[in-house]
Order: sequence, then C-alpha cells, then structure tokens
Amino acid sequence: MKLYYSAGACSLAPHIALYEAGLKFTTIPVNLRTKVMKVGNTESDFLKVNPKGYVPTIELNNGEILSECAAILQYIADQAIEKNLIPRNGTFERYRCIEWITFVSTEIHKGIGPLWKPTTPDEYKQIVLATLHTRFELLNKHFEKNTFLCGANFTVADAYLFTVANWTHSLKISMTAYPKLTDYLARVSKRPAVQQAMKAEGLLK
Repeated sequence: MKLYYSAGACSLAPHIALYEAGLKFTTIPVNLRTKVMKVGNTESDFLKVNPKGYVPTIELNNGEILSECAAILQYIADQAIEKNLIPRNGTFERYRCIEWITFVSTEIHKGIGPLWKPTTPDEYKQIVLATLHTRFELLNKHFEKNTFLCGANFTVADAYLFTVANWTHSLKISMTAYPKLTDYLARVSKRPAVQQAMKAEGLLK
C-alpha cells in the first residue's frame, strides 16, 4: 500500500492509522501547491494519481486508488479488524464511530478550513471561530466522561480528530477553555503510532 501525504495535513490521520494497524506501506510526499509528488529523485504529476489534487490518497497493491480521509480511515481499520480501530460491521457501535468520523470531517476539518486561506475576510473568520468554539465545547463535555471519541477504545476517529484539532496550534487558536479536550489531545499524542507518524513527517525531532 502507498500513502500519498503532505506533512501535517489531514493525511496524518491515515498515517497514524496505518501504524496503529501494523500494515505494510510506503509513503510518497506531495507538494499540494504544485501538485508534484516525489519518489526518490524522481518528480511526477500527482494529478495523474488523484485528479482531485489533494491528500490523503492511498494506492492499493492491486492498483486501486482511494481518496477522502473518512473512507480511507475506515478501509485501513477494516484491514486489521483485530486491532479494534473501528467496531465491526453491523454493530450499532460501528455507526456511532462513523458518526464521529463524519462530525470531525464536516464540523472540525472543513469547519477550520477557511482560517487557512489568506483570502478569507476577517469578518467571516470570526464567524468560523465562533462556530468552532461551539464544537470544541461539545467535545470538551464529551471527554469529561469518555477517554476517546468512542468510549474507552482508541479508533481511527481519534486519529482524525487529533490531526485536525492540532491545527489550532499553528492557527494560534486558544484552547485554554477546553481542558478535557486538551488533556485528550495530549494523551493521544503520546501513543507510539502517533509519535512514529509525526516523526516520519518531520513534525517531531
């Protein structure tokens, strides 16, 4: 399996999940601005792999290409179901986990997106921040009673939330009002797979 990624982007979530799952994979870095990927000393057009032009993208051993973080995370988890990175198909717990993955995707990941764009008007950024803070309040309350998003067990939903919630550091968004959420992020950051993925992307020394 190949993971096409950009350091610190949302592709960090499946990178973490791959280490958690113990699957064999290689990584290919992608420059999201130029859409150029690099394998060794060879550069090529990432758009030929994924015409959408963004990461994460995975390439299976049979040549199949899969994109979209939510889909990739579920696929990875299902390749190592014994690791309990997602509840088994057909259970209500599975749908609860998908619910959280969807929440992270639509409310946190896409919700925070406008803050990265220099063309976003300051007035709109304030609306975005206000909405994000309501989502962080909800998560903070959830972690008052839960170790992870799906209760006591770490799942791929946590890999996703950890990745996008940590963007608040780069964006200088204060999280002091959410102690349970920040404790959760600190707890997840210490997982060996998280450390391994972040070091591989050059995010940790």
